Amino acid sequence: MSIITKSIVNADAEARYLSPGELERIKTFVTSGERRVRIAQIMSESRERIIKEAGNQLFQKRPDVVSPGGNAYGEEMTATCLRDLDYYLRLISYGIVAGDVTPIEEIGLVGVTEMYKSLGTPIAAVAEGVSCMKSVATSLLSGDDAEEAGGYFDYVIGAMS
Repeated sequence: MSIITKSIVNADAEARYLSPGELERIKTFVTSGERRVRIAQIMSESRERIIKEAGNQLFQKRPDVVSPGGNAYGEEMTATCLRDLDYYLRLISYGIVAGDVTPIEEIGLVGVTEMYKSLGTPIAAVAEGVSCMKSVATSLLSGDDAEEAGGYFDYVIGAMS
């Protein structure tokens, strides 16, 4: 839920107008919209690079996942692993555009730990893959933009811990 929606819902529940503090937070949110869209656009346009480089980093750090018996062993399973990274990158871009983690939670994190456990996928390896994506993606962004995006990557990583 965006800060705008949260503010309106809270004010309406109390049958009051938006407070000066709420209006200021909404103003900040609206003025940061261009930056959030720019970050998401860079990530979207660079998604193939981000996924490829993050996958390479992950497989170097965790060779067990691409070794015989590993969850990403073989061409098909490696592609599945990279597809999952792409999925999380897309969710993170949704959160950045929304300026809120709600889309990440509602679309992609509910039940993720249970799903990976049932598949026998080491959740720590998935979290490491998201960490690798953070490294690649933030290297493509300026300091403030990288900091903004980094928080959403950290949120996903924390949810998998």
